[in-house]
Amino acid sequence: MLAQYPFSPHIIPLSNLTQFSPMLYLTGFPGLETIEHWIFIFFFLLYLVAISGNCFILIIIKSSPRLHTPMYYLLSFLAFTDLGLSVSTLPTTMGIFWLHSHGIYFGACQIQMFCIHSFSFMESSVLLVMSFDCFVAICYPLRYSVIITGQQVIRAGLVVILRGPIATVPIVFLLKSFPYCGSQVLSHSFCLHQEVIHLACTDTTFNNLYGLTLVVFTVMLDLVLIALSYGVILHTVARLASKEERLRTFQTCTSHLCAVLVFFVPMVGLSLIHRFGKHAPLAVHLLMANVYLFVPPMLNPIIYSIKTKEIRHAISKLLGLRKDC
Repeated sequence: MLAQYPFSPHIIPLSNLTQFSPMLYLTGFPGLETIEHWIFIFFFLLYLVAISGNCFILIIIKSSPRLHTPMYYLLSFLAFTDLGLSVSTLPTTMGIFWLHSHGIYFGACQIQMFCIHSFSFMESSVLLVMSFDCFVAICYPLRYSVIITGQQVIRAGLVVILRGPIATVPIVFLLKSFPYCGSQVLSHSFCLHQEVIHLACTDTTFNNLYGLTLVVFTVMLDLVLIALSYGVILHTVARLASKEERLRTFQTCTSHLCAVLVFFVPMVGLSLIHRFGKHAPLAVHLLMANVYLFVPPMLNPIIYSIKTKEIRHAISKLLGLRKDC
């Protein structure tokens, strides 16, 4: 396997070097080395759209007093997690395609996977809280201002921010204590726990079970609760009198529904591929991992800018396109 990567050293047991932060090697797209400059431009544009778009959303919400409401506070949490997810993968991805730097120290790899998984769990939590906001707004509109308050959103935000990192610390921290041997080459341009753990030459049952439990009781539970909330929302909308009223009511949560699909479909696909598709082509693994990490941060600002009237209104005011705002 290492013969495919001329930058890789001879295979050596990492168990002898663990205390000295052994070097691992990330990869780009095997077989496409001749067009890496085009791949760099593509990823550069993705990062540009994702980082600038989410920063723009945060600036708009902060600078527009009329957006200082629970719904937009939650949107700012979503933009923050998307921004963190983009920044987590930027150093190694740009390093590979721009500087052709494939090596990463084990400690740096741990930090990156901690950030990636923490922000992923945080985004899942934010989408769950946003679904509850949609549920209350549509099913209990007269009680919305009583049930959803600024203080409650701040408390929910603190839980969201803390849940991901606290849940991720144990499995990432334990990686340092394992002996490693065999190939030092990872198949992505960033570090994922489910890939690094396969390099360990010892029993990793605890990490595997903990990781599976973590996914089931965070991401999968969030997805089930979001699905249940939308089930109740659809039932409530279907009971409205006119078709126009049903359409207008449901449109209030279409942005969130798009964000849910953009985030959870690639995440579930990646989890299934890693656990049950070990013999699937490498291109499938690469495609799912890159879609999961790069597409949601890029699309979410676009989705909310296009589909949310108040965001469009605030953008127009900020850019000076409307003087009557």
